[in-house]
Amino acid sequence: MRNPGTYHLGVATAVVLGLEVLSGITWVACWWLLDQEVPAFRLERPEMLYGLLAGPLLAIVFLLNLAWRVRAQKRFAYKATLARMVPGNSDTRVILRFLLVRHALSFIAVALAGPQFGTRLSEVRSEGVDLVVAMDVSNSMACEDLRPDRMEAARRAMSQLIDKMRGDRLGIVVFAGEAFVQLPITTDRSAAKLFLDALSTRSVGTQGTAIGAAIDLARESFDLESPGGKAIIVITDGENHEDDAEGAARKAAEAGIIVHTIGMGTPEGGPLPIRRNGQVVGFRKDQNGNTVVSRLNEPMLERIAAEGKGMYVRATSTSSGLEQLVADLRNLESAETTSFMYTAHEDQFQYPLAIGIAMTLLGLAMGERRHWRARWPSINA
Repeated sequence: MRNPGTYHLGVATAVVLGLEVLSGITWVACWWLLDQEVPAFRLERPEMLYGLLAGPLLAIVFLLNLAWRVRAQKRFAYKATLARMVPGNSDTRVILRFLLVRHALSFIAVALAGPQFGTRLSEVRSEGVDLVVAMDVSNSMACEDLRPDRMEAARRAMSQLIDKMRGDRLGIVVFAGEAFVQLPITTDRSAAKLFLDALSTRSVGTQGTAIGAAIDLARESFDLESPGGKAIIVITDGENHEDDAEGAARKAAEAGIIVHTIGMGTPEGGPLPIRRNGQVVGFRKDQNGNTVVSRLNEPMLERIAAEGKGMYVRATSTSSGLEQLVADLRNLESAETTSFMYTAHEDQFQYPLAIGIAMTLLGLAMGERRHWRARWPSINA
């Protein structure tokens, strides 16, 4: 129980820390809602959001200062006289004043980040080809014969491909023991980057390497009636144990779709690491207890590319070999594509800035005592 004339430190701590947690949840929820529901929401200076981290630090400083003030008051006078000397102390006013100023700084940080909304939806026409990338996400892609591993090297190659696309439409198929469409054919490169970041060797539950199924699914993703060149790029180590990949490439070629292959790995191969908490704790073994070694199957990938009337390139730790494939894609017939995107954005910083300034002024204008007359009890006597 607090002494008369002092602050209730326990209540202040509970209120301030509780509101810090609630504030963090609210800001995250607002960010998600804006990102999902507001057209083309973006931040011009997102690095300014680091200013939000100052809020919890200010809360800690405030509580430490409040605890120091309570101890100082207790040392200054006895309980009997403290209440008469500082009769107007108000926990509510002290906490509310701090919260107004503290959360005002959060709104100002958001304003400095430069929130913007899309304001004009325009039709954008471009010319390019339709491309579907079939990405191997089986366990063998965790092999580290490419640095840092095959999966990361494949993601890096895919990212470079997305960056080189201008006007082309892209789709993503992932496969292991089964194949799935990860991203339908689209001109949205940001969406492609988003889906790419989510790829891992856990993306498909059924293990294996169904290259043929992936090529068939990629072929079915195209609108065969639409004009323009069409191509499939298969990124894999070529350890096919499931189906007739060469036959699938031949069917695609018959439909006018070129099939290229990119080999991930080395002919010498390497073991498949088992990781726990990011650390290698061992390597996969077969039923006889022998360490499983995964090797790049170049002959198969060369045959697939030959049947698909495309080319085979081998990736290394330093090069994805995409230059040759991109040059070949540019030789395909281009078709005009139409998409809609926001081409203008309007600043919205004035709203959080106005809220922040209003809260700051209100907090600074608010006193810490209940009533001005409480400062001079002798006058009221």
